[in-house]
Amino acid sequence: MSAPNELDDLLRDLVPKTLALLARRFGDFAACEDAVQEALLAAATQWRAEGIPTNPQAWLLTVASRRRIELYRNEVARRRREERVAMLEVNEHELTPEKDDVLTLVFLCCHPSLTVPSQVALTLRAVGGLTCAEIARGFLVPETTIAQRISRAKHRIKITGARFELPPALERSDRVRAVLRVLYLIFTEGHTASAGPNLYRRDLTSEAIRLTRQLHDQLPQDGEVAGLLALMLLTDARRAARATADGALVPLAEQNRRLWDRVSITEGVALITDALSRTPIGPYQLQAAIAAVHAEAPRAEDTEWRQIHGLYELLHRLEPGPMVTLNRLVALAMVQGPRVALEQLKTADADPALAAHHRIDAVRAHLLELAGEIEAARTCYLRAARRTLSVPEQRYLASRAERLPSAIE
Repeated sequence: MSAPNELDDLLRDLVPKTLALLARRFGDFAACEDAVQEALLAAATQWRAEGIPTNPQAWLLTVASRRRIELYRNEVARRRREERVAMLEVNEHELTPEKDDVLTLVFLCCHPSLTVPSQVALTLRAVGGLTCAEIARGFLVPETTIAQRISRAKHRIKITGARFELPPALERSDRVRAVLRVLYLIFTEGHTASAGPNLYRRDLTSEAIRLTRQLHDQLPQDGEVAGLLALMLLTDARRAARATADGALVPLAEQNRRLWDRVSITEGVALITDALSRTPIGPYQLQAAIAAVHAEAPRAEDTEWRQIHGLYELLHRLEPGPMVTLNRLVALAMVQGPRVALEQLKTADADPALAAHHRIDAVRAHLLELAGEIEAARTCYLRAARRTLSVPEQRYLASRAERLPSAIE
């Protein structure tokens, strides 16, 4: 018998390969996905009891193919096509997916006809191998919600006539951007959960890194794919230092950098250095470059804030956004002082995306604290704590307010 974790990892790795093979052979993504899930359940039960077969990919492909043929027979029986079904045979030697099979599967899951939440759920299910329950736990929604999203997504793909093939060259760049956005959203939600008791969701960050690594293997010349992988590695490298033993958040400046994963940092820095040297600059590359500057500073006080501020200025011009605005102002404060940043923060208040967001209060509190306006900072920290749905962030922001000296002192 194999260890549970070993078996789970093996099955998770085999699922997208098997689904890609089945979809290429039979078409009809939804039916193939159902067949693979049934084969997966059978494997999880039988392999735990009897051990992993010599060729697990062949086993899973055979069972899934037989189930798909069975489903197909049921479909075509009413149309009198039993002769065509009889011609469909499982070729167990056809075990190696073509070069772009997994990549094609990712593109299919990120079809432009789907909403972003549906793209995320379907990618995690079909390519990441997560169950509906696992996905639901990751995003703190009911399992039925995820099941409905996936069901609607598969139906939508079917009625749009999407085929299991890479998009045409003219559509490729737009579709790659959609895939990167989905992978980025998965990682971001895992890195800092937007709600709930946990600071991060390791299952989500691990899946995002694994899938982005697969995408990079297929598109090694794409600078933004390399940039996103580098960003994930450099950010995830700090995971062990981001929280205390009881789950309390530890800000970047106070983290024990000896706990950072130097292997991931080395790989991430190499990826972004190579990408910046040979490809057009993109937003993921710029974010990775910022993460690399932080990662290479031996101590918080050694951080090259001028370089970080310059990178944020470029990112702000290339792809502006609410979080970019706030991070740019924090970097500006470290270079030109908190008063300058506070003045510019007034403009950010006009952004509807930031007006009610807890992060604008958190940043304002930080800048006010740097400027010595303690009572105003305390008020903003407490307001930010009330606004966030993340329990670790609530505790951290409240503790920041408590740690500030009182006016009497």
